[in-house]
Amino acid sequence: MGPAKGKANSHPGGAGKAKPGWMNMIQREDILSIEYLKKTEFTGCHQGMRYRLEGVSCDGGEKKLRCTVWPEPFNFYKTSEEEKEKAEFEFGENGVTEAIAWMNGRLSEERDRWEHAGENWD
Repeated sequence: MGPAKGKANSHPGGAGKAKPGWMNMIQREDILSIEYLKKTEFTGCHQGMRYRLEGVSCDGGEKKLRCTVWPEPFNFYKTSEEEKEKAEFEFGENGVTEAIAWMNGRLSEERDRWEHAGENWD
């Protein structure tokens, strides 16, 4: 997903072109509302990293926000569990913000994995 309407693309390269070594990050406006997440999962893709956010019930009835990331090119169901990384957060707006920060951490810490993800068709 691109920048939100009315927002300028203000990364260092300007006009949609990032400078070498600079990485776009996932923004809050890239993820649908918590009201949407109450009903179903949300999936997306960013720079070779696919992601899924979903509400899950834990022991004791508490609901958590589970965030899963995996490399392109395959969808959630066609990707092996070994390729997926998961983390859980509180189910609410703070949890969404924390999940975005976690995903951005995965993007920067495993950069080579995501940059070459589209080459993994076997």
